Amino acid sequence: MKKILLISNGHGEDLNGSLIAEAIKKIEPSLTVDAFPVVGQGKSYINKGFKVVAPTLTMPSGGMFYLNILNFIKDLWAGLLGLTFRQIITLFKIKNQYDIFVGIGDILPLLFCFLLRKQFYIFLVAYTSYYSDKGKLGLPLFSRFLSNSSLCLGVFTKDNFTAKDFKKQGIKRVSCHGYPIMDALKYDSDRLSFDYLGNPFDDSYNAFMVALLPGSRVPEAVNNLELQIQVCERLIYLSSESWRFCGALVNDILHNDVAVIAKNLGWSFYFPNELRKGEKIDYISLREKPEKLILTKKIKDKNIVIELFYNTFAEILVKSDVILGMAGTAVEQGVGLGKPVVQIVGAGPQFTYRFAEAQMRYLGPNVRTVTEFQDLDLMFSQGAREIMEIVEDEQYLADCRENGLERIGSAGASRAIAHTIINYNKC
Repeated sequence: MKKILLISNGHGEDLNGSLIAEAIKKIEPSLTVDAFPVVGQGKSYINKGFKVVAPTLTMPSGGMFYLNILNFIKDLWAGLLGLTFRQIITLFKIKNQYDIFVGIGDILPLLFCFLLRKQFYIFLVAYTSYYSDKGKLGLPLFSRFLSNSSLCLGVFTKDNFTAKDFKKQGIKRVSCHGYPIMDALKYDSDRLSFDYLGNPFDDSYNAFMVALLPGSRVPEAVNNLELQIQVCERLIYLSSESWRFCGALVNDILHNDVAVIAKNLGWSFYFPNELRKGEKIDYISLREKPEKLILTKKIKDKNIVIELFYNTFAEILVKSDVILGMAGTAVEQGVGLGKPVVQIVGAGPQFTYRFAEAQMRYLGPNVRTVTEFQDLDLMFSQGAREIMEIVEDEQYLADCRENGLERIGSAGASRAIAHTIINYNKC
């Protein structure tokens, strides 16, 4: 085995695939590993230096068209059918260049791998039996047939609960090595200090830290951040506790995006160096990107600060006491660390109530979703009250840590899956 192709259909799936690919290369540097992202540009692969061999096109839904028929129509209009056709043609053209295939996602990469008539592994990362109240996922007969074909060398699941369910449903070569996303949480210990993640106006070490995770898809993530800031405001009005707010931003969220939010909501917007000088920044004249932005507002005679960080995601998760989440994979990683999560609902296309509710079923008691999403004022208040309640409940916080290990697990899955794929060639 010299060449491996990973086929993944989603942004979270790409992340898992890139982590597995990275682990394969660390174990066997001589192997060639390429990527075939079905949705989006495959940034997770590109960022790690892997070659993308698929035709790509970013769709309006970001790959989440199944949540809403309107999103599906928009994707069709944007060229979904043509893209899918080109991808299938490309796969058949290049299939003989690869010795083994690894599908990551749901039925689509499973089907692609099977149709190529080459040996493959499938990581059904989109499926979990936690979605079902009865603990039995309604896996289509077609999926079971493909998974049990002689071409399929093995089926991976992201949790043991699902692996046991799949075995009961007749899938023979199923195993669980964990969830690779936890291997992405690599942090700089220097950034865990209070000086880096602290409040520039308050030297108190006793404040509860709220992590803001607005998501990764722009412009949705920008809209989500604006909603989350209003929950922070409401929390200050309702609570007598001290709070620190740290947001984890993707690079696609621009300075101007944040500055416009600040202007809309009456917050002052600063770069850290200007804050020391006491100079307010004009939202139009933004300069070179620093790693941190600061929003300030006076509420109840206190200078309230929200710090927004680039490239500091893992550090914020580790230090947080509670997460205000409007994301998919990022929230899962937080739960894996044992953190409690409060979800509020945005306009989508990804983070709708349907998505949030499904995520709550999967992640269990760690996640609470605000149901009053039709009335924004009520949603902000309910979200704030959920946060206030969570940080005072020691038993609940202990349960969150236990549940996070059970449902998501710890680091090491990427390497375990990579070993399984590589060792097949050695048998």
